[in-house]
Amino acid sequence: MFVARFDRYMLSQLMVLFGFFSLVLVAIYWINRAVKLFDRLIGDGQTAMVFAEFTALTLPSVIRVVLPIAGFAATLYVTNRLSTESELTVMQSTGFSPWRLARPVLYFGIIVALMLSALTHFLVPSSLKQLNLREGEIASNVTARLLTEGTFLHPTDGVTFYIREITPDGRMVDVFLSNRTDPNESVTYTAEAAYLVRGETGPNLVMVNGLTQRLTLDSGRLNTTHFADVSYDISGFLKQDEAKKPLLKFFTTPEMQRTPVHIQVQTGVTNGVFAEEFHTRFAQPLFAIAAVLLGFATLLSGGFSRFGIWRHIMTALLLLVLIKGLEGVMAEQVLSNPARWPMAYVPSLLGLALAAVLLARSAGQLPSLSAWRRRKAAMS
Repeated sequence: MFVARFDRYMLSQLMVLFGFFSLVLVAIYWINRAVKLFDRLIGDGQTAMVFAEFTALTLPSVIRVVLPIAGFAATLYVTNRLSTESELTVMQSTGFSPWRLARPVLYFGIIVALMLSALTHFLVPSSLKQLNLREGEIASNVTARLLTEGTFLHPTDGVTFYIREITPDGRMVDVFLSNRTDPNESVTYTAEAAYLVRGETGPNLVMVNGLTQRLTLDSGRLNTTHFADVSYDISGFLKQDEAKKPLLKFFTTPEMQRTPVHIQVQTGVTNGVFAEEFHTRFAQPLFAIAAVLLGFATLLSGGFSRFGIWRHIMTALLLLVLIKGLEGVMAEQVLSNPARWPMAYVPSLLGLALAAVLLARSAGQLPSLSAWRRRKAAMS
């Protein structure tokens, strides 16, 4: 009963701090991305609801990045607090070995890994796919691309469009349209008002009470024409982007496992890129377990002091950075040769091995560095 109570106590501490660090880090990352999204979407005439939708679709990717860092930070904080308050010392004096003390940390790492698995295998691919779909819809939206008042817009090369004001009923006041796509001729339309209507071939801009100025560049001749109303086909300015190949990151892991060849043909990626993406999704949750165990083992192996263990915290951070940096090296190996896919798991396995060595050292199963030096000096 006491053993289970200690596990629950330490696990609850870890989960509370994990939630706190996750919220803080997600907020930092989210604000960073939200500012760019706000400028791009609101500046293009989108509503706050579209901004909120895009923000929600980017959150899974942000959370995936944050979770291992939050788990590592929570482990360091809780271990440091339990150490400075001598709670871990008391538990060890009752017969708890370092391996036994690490059990709730392992449970915590598994919980973080399960969350990360749900994100990497399902939520992130689905959210990225939906985000790409909505971006395509926004890009082809006439209202978003043209109906922005008080701004000179360039929907395509050689075309400039301006509206001074848009009334609630959709009437555009004081419209300016310049078309310089023809190298031999420049045409400029100005109108008191205009309306956007849907025609058989696409959207048309109907301008009322205006002036057409047609300049022939070769001769320098300018012709002007007053009109009561004129219809201008703007579908050429608003053509949808050509169909793009789907990206590999849009497919969930089960889809990649069921139809790998079909997905490679669709995306046009190499075997190395496919293998790297597929195995990285499994290696990331394993890295989360390694990160929390490595943080706990590093602090535990440093002993306990009333003055804190900041030197060991920095050591844990350095080890994590080195292992994270090793991921890039291993990824290059898998990209160059897909048969080397086991190398994608090397950083995580190395982190687990280092944690096991540090726990064994804390348990007295391995000699410390100072003891090894004394033994070497005695032998010499």
